[in-house]
Amino acid sequence: MKIFFSGSIRGGRDEDDKKVFKTIHNILKKHGTVFTELIEDEMLTAPEEIYSTDEEIFQRDIKWLGEVDLVVAEVSKPSIGVGYEIGRAEAMKKKILCLYRSGNVSAMVLGNPGINKVEYTVDNLEEKLAKLL
Repeated sequence: MKIFFSGSIRGGRDEDDKKVFKTIHNILKKHGTVFTELIEDEMLTAPEEIYSTDEEIFQRDIKWLGEVDLVVAEVSKPSIGVGYEIGRAEAMKKKILCLYRSGNVSAMVLGNPGINKVEYTVDNLEEKLAKLL
């Protein structure tokens, strides 16, 4: 399975988010190829992130969205980019799974019947993802 993993980066991610993203990424790797390896990089030091223009990042991510079987988005923190990726994935008729901890999750995500949504805690994340993947 080819997986696109999305989560808030520029929209704000704290130390807990970085750890959670890494955990999610590692779980997803057990179930397929994760195209967005750089999201698990807590410092975002991957050369393709540091040396890419915004347009190059956009083109790369749209290409990846077109190639994957599943989009997994961590949506606990509002992010315009993540919302945009979810919308593009939906237009491409991709399977979408949104993960969230309690918080400010958009009604546009929670109310969308075409998106699978899972509320999780760090303690039950692996178990919940294993059932879905």
